[in-house]
Amino acid sequence: MRTAILGPAERAESLASMAERELDVLVVGGGVVGAGTALDAVTRGLSTGLVEARDWASGTSSRSSKLIHGGLRYLEMLDFALVREALKERGLLLEKLAPHLVKPVPFLYPLQHRGWERLYAGAGVALYDTMSMAPGHGRGLPVHRHLSRRHALRVAPCLKKDTLVGALQYYDAQMDDARFVTTLVRTAAAYGARVANRARVTGFLREGERVVGARVRDAEGGGEYEVRAKQVVNATGVWTDDTQAMVGERGQFHVRASKGIHLVVPKDRIHSTTGLILRTEKSVLFVIPWGRHWIVGTTDTGWDLDKAHPAASSADIDYLLEHVNSVLAVPLGRDDVQGVYAGLRPLLAGESDATSKLSREHTVAHPVPGLVVVAGGKYTTYRVMAKDAVDEAVHGLDVRVAACVTEDTPLVGAEGYRALWNARARIAARTGLHVVRVEHLLNRYGTLAEEVLELIAQDPSLGQPLQAADDYLRAEITYAASHEGARHLDDVLTRRTRISIETFDRGTRSAREGAELMAPVLGWDKDRIEREVQHYEKRVEAERESQRQPDDLTADAARLGAPDIVPM
Repeated sequence: MRTAILGPAERAESLASMAERELDVLVVGGGVVGAGTALDAVTRGLSTGLVEARDWASGTSSRSSKLIHGGLRYLEMLDFALVREALKERGLLLEKLAPHLVKPVPFLYPLQHRGWERLYAGAGVALYDTMSMAPGHGRGLPVHRHLSRRHALRVAPCLKKDTLVGALQYYDAQMDDARFVTTLVRTAAAYGARVANRARVTGFLREGERVVGARVRDAEGGGEYEVRAKQVVNATGVWTDDTQAMVGERGQFHVRASKGIHLVVPKDRIHSTTGLILRTEKSVLFVIPWGRHWIVGTTDTGWDLDKAHPAASSADIDYLLEHVNSVLAVPLGRDDVQGVYAGLRPLLAGESDATSKLSREHTVAHPVPGLVVVAGGKYTTYRVMAKDAVDEAVHGLDVRVAACVTEDTPLVGAEGYRALWNARARIAARTGLHVVRVEHLLNRYGTLAEEVLELIAQDPSLGQPLQAADDYLRAEITYAASHEGARHLDDVLTRRTRISIETFDRGTRSAREGAELMAPVLGWDKDRIEREVQHYEKRVEAERESQRQPDDLTADAARLGAPDIVPM
């Protein structure tokens, strides 16, 4: 398998190649499900294309809670099949498919009632552990343990003493969701898929009732392509209904958007060695370790405004602060919030008006010949959704197709990761980087970290950290543009790195340095650098303004004050 490079030349070649000859499968949508579907299809031997209107993972798949988990609360809903499925996927990702990207994370569940609650919650967590081990992929995580109040306060001194009588501690897993999707796309490309971001489907090609491909507009170069395919898969998440409208069919189900917002606060604001999971009146609230930060989330409210840029309102932020402060001995204030992000869950509409009661399970349908639709589901079960979508597409092909093999197909960077991790001190000595820097690179790129290190060997200045975001090396910005498909400054500061939510300036102080590092790779002149920086600054200001607004309507209007960047 070759290492896939998602540079400007490779993108142009992919678009041209897709238009030259008919594909077996064209996947529309570059989130986790679309990327997973492309990987599933190409590893079955099918000629495969993948197009995304904006950047990889620019929608829901970069705005999640960044957890790979079974969904402990679904046990309470008696949805055992969903939990069992998700726990199997969690184990596969941790142990085989992406150990460089998916890591264990502990959570503390405070108990507020003596006796019955420990029995009730303890039985649920014990079942959770048992179900995770059943498929043979869950033994890599420690089992849960019961803690007294004194022990719980040693583990999490941030908690008010009067808010708990004891606690349970259990383990799940986490990842950087946007990086995971980019790695999925690179893996699909490594096996031969043609992939292009900033390539928008403007309509479907029809022969009678049958869908036989799509019209694709290159948002960067402005060209139009007709991409013909035996089967097209609509994996556009919260845009599913909009995409379906292009064929005049809403389909057999409806997708509603539920907004979830998250706050990012510095590590020193919450004194704890473990994550927290807290009950709210509607759902649960997580406090999740995130490097030198914590992620606090999430909300669950209906959203029918702009899907591309969901906005967090002042009311959303107050809701999270109020709930997390109800258990913290030292409360968080607005000044403690470094970053805020909002995402939309694609939920299958049901009878209930409450989005928290809509289905988290996925559905696959074949509404018209040649077009498969996949929607719903959880990030953790993306691989199962992709398998089901390709299985459905295979029914429309006239050839015998191999079964799914993604359960045994590690993502690029996974093979040999543990060996490099064990050699990280030697790598640090060889490269002159601190061992902590090497660990950072290995946990972001796996064995592909060697490609980043090669850039530094060629230009030692790239081994320096960014001046205003010193968690990241300058080489990572260059690499994002040359190897990871980043086309704009926003792609790098928001998704290839997390500078946009991990710094109090939201990445504005890193914008010019980042743009200047991308410029040689993407052929930008001084005017283009200036335009990219100005666009990013306007985006940040629009987000800040939206977060001062009292409700969704005014927040949405404020966020739309910064339009998407349009290339020359």
